Amino acid sequence: MHFDLSLAIASLPALFHGLMMTICLSIFVLLLGIVFSVPMALARMSKRRSLAWPALVFVIFFRGTPVLVLLYILYFGIAQFAWVRESFFWPLFADPFGCAVIGLALNHVAYMTDVVRGSLLSVPRGIAEASLALGIPERKVFLWVRLPLALRYGIRAYQNEVVGFIKGTAIVSVVTINDLTAVANGIFQETYDPLTPMITAAVMYWIVVNLVRLGFAGLDRWLNRHHAPEPASRTRTRKAAVA
Repeated sequence: MHFDLSLAIASLPALFHGLMMTICLSIFVLLLGIVFSVPMALARMSKRRSLAWPALVFVIFFRGTPVLVLLYILYFGIAQFAWVRESFFWPLFADPFGCAVIGLALNHVAYMTDVVRGSLLSVPRGIAEASLALGIPERKVFLWVRLPLALRYGIRAYQNEVVGFIKGTAIVSVVTINDLTAVANGIFQETYDPLTPMITAAVMYWIVVNLVRLGFAGLDRWLNRHHAPEPASRTRTRKAAVA
């Protein structure tokens, strides 16, 4: 068994098509994660038990449930109920892509809720209190003070979640979605060569993940552009004084 370069080159169009499906799925779920994780995090932080407890149960349940089980339930189990098949949402559950988006989004939002919550709690309380003391409305303090600072504090945790999520999308092949992993597996079934398509797919995943890392690194630098690094001469002087 060896790596077949000619097969890898011939497989690139099909693998690229699968990669586009992976990227499209990831974008949908990541957008849903951004939209729903902020209100869920605020509910978790609320002093009202009627908001905090349901949000806590949601996070605990969907963080603790394997994504594979969620996908099986949504794609194979939900269809067993007649009221679901007759409902307005049936086209969404009947489509493998829709089931994958829902299953992955439930898990992703559960993780993102804690990321957003931790980022908001990292914002020094004194900054918000000073803004309120200046007469700024609480809603504007949240939108223009706490949320931007939380984004800066939580960008690296969010990067780790996004990178892990992109690699985890490979599991959607179990619900007949032709993502990158499913296409690579199909080439393996046709050629009986597992090494070449899987290594090629792994390289494509690696490229995408590292492009995402570079994007987050650039975003991190932009968010912290006003925090100039300490001059090297001052750092050396301080170290000499300590010594």
